[in-house]
Amino acid sequence: MVIRSILAISITSLMLSACGGSSSSSDSTSPVAERQVPVMKLGTRSAESETYGSAAPAADSAWSDYDPAPTFSSSKEIPLQFITMDDGVKLAVKVTLPSNAANVNEGPFPIILVQTSYNTSLGSFTPAIGGADPLMTSHGYATVVVDVRGTGNSQGEWEAFGEREQKDYSQVVEWAATQSWSDGRIGLFGVSYLGITTMLTAQQQHPAIKAAFPIVPLGDAYRDIVFTGGQVNPTFIPLWITLVTGLGALPLEGIAADPATGITALLSHITGAVTNFQVPTILKALLGDQGTAADGDFWAKRSPLENADKIKVPTFVVGGLFDLFQRSEPLWFERLKGSVPTKLLLGPWTHIEAAGVPSNGLPQDGVPELNKIQLRWFDQYVKGLPVGADRMPNVTQYVLGEERYVTSSDWPHAQMRPQQYFFQADKSLLKDQPSEKASQSIALQAPIFGLCSQSLSQWTAGIAGLLPLPCFDDDSINQKSSVVFSTPALEDDLYINGPIQANVWMTTTAQETSVSVRISDFDPATGKSRPLSNGLLSASFRAVDESRSRIIDGVMIQPWHPFTTESVLPVKPNEPMLMQVEIFPTSAKIAKGHSLKVSLSTSNLAQGLQPVLSSLIKGPLGLATFLVGPEHPSSVVLPVVPNSALAQ
Repeated sequence: MVIRSILAISITSLMLSACGGSSSSSDSTSPVAERQVPVMKLGTRSAESETYGSAAPAADSAWSDYDPAPTFSSSKEIPLQFITMDDGVKLAVKVTLPSNAANVNEGPFPIILVQTSYNTSLGSFTPAIGGADPLMTSHGYATVVVDVRGTGNSQGEWEAFGEREQKDYSQVVEWAATQSWSDGRIGLFGVSYLGITTMLTAQQQHPAIKAAFPIVPLGDAYRDIVFTGGQVNPTFIPLWITLVTGLGALPLEGIAADPATGITALLSHITGAVTNFQVPTILKALLGDQGTAADGDFWAKRSPLENADKIKVPTFVVGGLFDLFQRSEPLWFERLKGSVPTKLLLGPWTHIEAAGVPSNGLPQDGVPELNKIQLRWFDQYVKGLPVGADRMPNVTQYVLGEERYVTSSDWPHAQMRPQQYFFQADKSLLKDQPSEKASQSIALQAPIFGLCSQSLSQWTAGIAGLLPLPCFDDDSINQKSSVVFSTPALEDDLYINGPIQANVWMTTTAQETSVSVRISDFDPATGKSRPLSNGLLSASFRAVDESRSRIIDGVMIQPWHPFTTESVLPVKPNEPMLMQVEIFPTSAKIAKGHSLKVSLSTSNLAQGLQPVLSSLIKGPLGLATFLVGPEHPSSVVLPVVPNSALAQ
């Protein structure tokens, strides 16, 4: 069992490596009522920002344990079989059915459907990569796990959420809903890629689908991870594509079950990887091909948040404050909450930690284990049992600095107000507008900064974070190569909860540059700066579409960049530019006596690298200058929530 556990952790890690006044204190004594005016919702490619009311709090919302007695004592796995799609391609499927002690099935059963790119042959190691969860099986759920086309034991060529793959989803649902052991009710579930297929499948509105429980699902492929800030991700994406490709070269179980089908699958996987998708896509991205390096149809089709309004079933979203998809997980809640029962849970997790590798720390502060939450969600919305899933809190977030989970009725937090802090010539960070004194801080343009940082842990899905390197928990090392602005020691706790925007004025001696912005919590007692969040932006992609940006109380707090070829702006040497940087949402309390630090540099290699032909050759060896003063009021906009909200 020990060896099996270690192997499960190792495999899961690999699978999931696949977002007035100079006082700097926050008023904790004057409670602020929940806002009485609508809040701007961030837009997408297909929708401008809009106003909407706050989510209604769940009646008597509170966390409680849900642990009903199991109804089945064992399970039975049906040997690997194949589903034939309408174009003749065969997809591999594994089915696990509940059984009693005599191994007699008592179906039909409600179904948990999982669609994976990580090879069904490995799913038995852990539910995180597609295995049947014993808890769900013991409570009468059958589990159906399918290799999406071009992966694992399935035939076809893989194109990562392409149109043909998405067309398969509804055919898989129809198959699962009409089997003799199925009662026709389906709950969609999955982690990472499996969570993304959950959201895309829910959008197809098959009547058999009753609920969804995605863990760490992507929302916007371009902005979340692949080209954050207009720069290609050099860490996670190549590793992930290589991983899926490698596992696709191992259809061993498929060959054993059906040699002709399995061998055909192997050949199509190899041919497709080299000539169709994997190798060509990576090369195009690195070389700056506008079909992939800029936003457009290719990424819109792979961004399920664009069609969130098509989801008509209750959805529970799980995310992480340091997850790959940190940006979109709260946006999923925001998009869905007005039309279907929706809940959001954000832990202090990287990608693999959200899946329980090595641990996600639950239960904690009354929040149960994830599979118990999933069981309650599906018992109510798949089985139709009145088990109180609707009374779970709308939003549960871990608050860094407070080191506990807190609940609220809405996201963004109903009491959140944007608060602007300006960069000063003396490197302080104050609410005051800059004085007459101006300053310039010069930084070398080099694509090497951030290599050892919390970003490396985050953008390797948390795998690098398993190493005991101090730079993952302390921004002080990166601050040595950055321009750092800091608030004075806070006179009171400062609670921030939501997205952050940095407005950075800068120039460059080159034809391209970028800015990386890090937000950290400095503790003078330890001398450490705890990483909270960060943002990245290429200068040529600095254009902002205000109609799609989040503006609250007249202040922009979350910019929306088009990142299209049409939106590219010229970068002229030594000409000042305003860089409005989106910093991914966080929730943190900076304690009294601590300082909030904002660090500026010209790159974050762990997160993004400018494409070689289009940008990188224009930028190295140049000098960037960060500007501060009345003519160039650089600032950061924080999502401040009254401290009293933490006590409620």
